[in-house]
Amino acid sequence: MSTLVERWNQSMMDNYGTPPLALVSGSGAVVVDDAGREYVDLVGGIAVNALGHAHPAVVAAVSKQVATLGHVSNLYVAEPPVALAELLLALAGRPGRVFFANSGAEANEAAFKLSRLTGRSHVVATRGGFHGRTMGALALTGQPAKADPFRPLPGEVTHVDYGDVAALEAAVTDATAMVILEPVQGENGVVVPPAGYLAAARRITARHGALLVLDEVQTGVGRTGHWFAHQAEGVEPDVVTLAKGLGGGLPIGACLAFGRAAELLAPGSHGTTFGGNPVSCAAALAVVSTIASEGLLDHVKRVGERLRRGIEALGHPMVDGVRGAGLLLGVVLAAPVAKVLAEALRETGFLVNPVQPGVMRLAPPLILTVAQVEAFLAALPGALDAASPAAAGTALTSAAAGALPAAAVRTSGAAPDLGGKRPLEGPEVTKIPTPPTAATAPAAATPTPSTTETNA
Repeated sequence: MSTLVERWNQSMMDNYGTPPLALVSGSGAVVVDDAGREYVDLVGGIAVNALGHAHPAVVAAVSKQVATLGHVSNLYVAEPPVALAELLLALAGRPGRVFFANSGAEANEAAFKLSRLTGRSHVVATRGGFHGRTMGALALTGQPAKADPFRPLPGEVTHVDYGDVAALEAAVTDATAMVILEPVQGENGVVVPPAGYLAAARRITARHGALLVLDEVQTGVGRTGHWFAHQAEGVEPDVVTLAKGLGGGLPIGACLAFGRAAELLAPGSHGTTFGGNPVSCAAALAVVSTIASEGLLDHVKRVGERLRRGIEALGHPMVDGVRGAGLLLGVVLAAPVAKVLAEALRETGFLVNPVQPGVMRLAPPLILTVAQVEAFLAALPGALDAASPAAAGTALTSAAAGALPAAAVRTSGAAPDLGGKRPLEGPEVTKIPTPPTAATAPAAATPTPSTTETNA
């Protein structure tokens, strides 16, 4: 009988290649393959499984909703998408409007179309940025290897160096419709911009009347220890795009717009059949409610800091540094051996992502425990030894680590041993009522987002 991996290879298109592993079940931050072997999942479905696998709140919310009302399209109103839109705007702390899609690329397509409705067509994006693989989102993506085979792409897009305020200043004019940025470039190797970069982008775009769009597909929904990463700098963008962790494993994307940007879409100007699906929205309500009620924003900061400091403290010659925020970290390597390192870690029971040849990305579930962090730190030195140039048969180079020097986010406080899968409520949780009609997810309080904390 063919294995699951062999069946994949025989029936699926080859755009992903053949994955090395077939997973059949999961619980929390642990997954099980088709041979019954367990792994600590430090990839999280590429920052998607915010609450890990089979979280009771998500299972209950989805089960209840799919047994009640599964899909209505956008010809009719359903309660879960309305409740979720209200909740996301409450987390943003600003009045606005929400468009629901099915993915991050679709959320960014919506932002792209919003920018065209300003009457302008010029867009500024960044080299190394990743905004999706649909034709419009790909035009925004600053990675030629992904974009070049599909040119010509929608214009007029100017790409500038990420983190370079002077380059941004020079590129944005009174003809610019929008500037789109990631608070942290995830796919480019978890690259962190200099402090004040987002604030500078806000000033530049405001001066020229352009929209500032922040792609928080990877950094949003608690990933960096804030509801949205840009809140750490107190920046107020015109548009925020979300996906990944929002649905806790179910497909959903969201485009949040504020001020004049919130009024740009008119009836018939955009749409999607599955956007705002009640089941996906019920899952998202459960995710946000659980993050709030279990104090996961504070937990992410503490556990992420323990993970970062623990890797740095190894003093291993193969580690050039750790950069990122919260539980989105990039381990910058001294040689382009991230793939070999990922294979070595998989053999010891840990799943990681070799996002760039010289960078290993960690984006685990937000419920990752201290015990799981300590187990990973114990296994890492041996895996690094196995991935060293001498062991891997490669030449040592330090040129494959990404566009900017290693940068790490500093947060205060050591992570206590929580001794279980659910962290205690953190001290920074303040109550915002869940919209009273949100009956599809467990009722929970939601923290007021902080704009005074810093991630530098």
